[in-house]
Amino acid sequence: MAKITAGVTTSHIPAVGAAIDNGKTGDDYWKPMFDGYEFSKQWVKDNRPDVVFLVYNDHATAFDLEVVPTFAIGCSEEFPPADEGWGPRPVPTVKGHPDLAWHIAQSVIQDDFDLTIMNNFFVDHGLTVPLSLMFGQPDEWPVRVIPFPVNVVLYPPPSGARCYALGKSIRKAVEKFDDDLTVHIWGTGGMSHQLQGPRAGFINSAFDAAFLDALIENPAQLAKMPHIDYVREAGSEGIELVMWLIMRGALDDAIDVVHRFYHVPASNTAVGHLILENHA
Repeated sequence: MAKITAGVTTSHIPAVGAAIDNGKTGDDYWKPMFDGYEFSKQWVKDNRPDVVFLVYNDHATAFDLEVVPTFAIGCSEEFPPADEGWGPRPVPTVKGHPDLAWHIAQSVIQDDFDLTIMNNFFVDHGLTVPLSLMFGQPDEWPVRVIPFPVNVVLYPPPSGARCYALGKSIRKAVEKFDDDLTVHIWGTGGMSHQLQGPRAGFINSAFDAAFLDALIENPAQLAKMPHIDYVREAGSEGIELVMWLIMRGALDDAIDVVHRFYHVPASNTAVGHLILENHA
């Protein structure tokens, strides 16, 4: 059967993608951040999955304000990089895993979670930047990817509790798939940041550290945090962190922390990154 063996969290800041694409990763400003992912590149090379189930939020490329699904799953054979206003990133087309994606969709929907099934869309920096951080700049991505967009842009976003429960449902679905596959689940976005208004550039490192601690040690309690606390403590875009709870819900209650990294600032955002492994 298929098995989820590890989870990854990482920020997906568009400026990080631009730094990679333009050869700026060794610059004084960017090098400390990218150094935090050197371990991760080797780890994912040594523990390469067959499939990455990648939870992220779309940034008005696949969706617009006319149709915004709360949860969607990509079931296509492939997903080209999106043009976000300055041309598509120079990264490979993402190859999907339709058989596993359709299986997860059926299982999770029968488990009373409503998913929007997507068969043709482009993926933006929310998905491609995490792949670049972990895999560098290959000619083609070395894994299959199932994109899983979550609405954390248009009110109302899903609750942390709903996301955490969804992660558990996704794990059940994966473990019912007949093929012998190794699956990683990634939660992306965050950490604390605000892009507009009087608090533009807001970063709360104390909150971020506490969030990472709770995500590792007590995710069920963390999942109860109301939306307003994310806004107050992590900025208006801090709500992206609920996507990390989907990842955490899909893992064991007790996990091994393989890597933890935090850096500020990158652009106007706090960067958080975890690698978590289930017990063998």
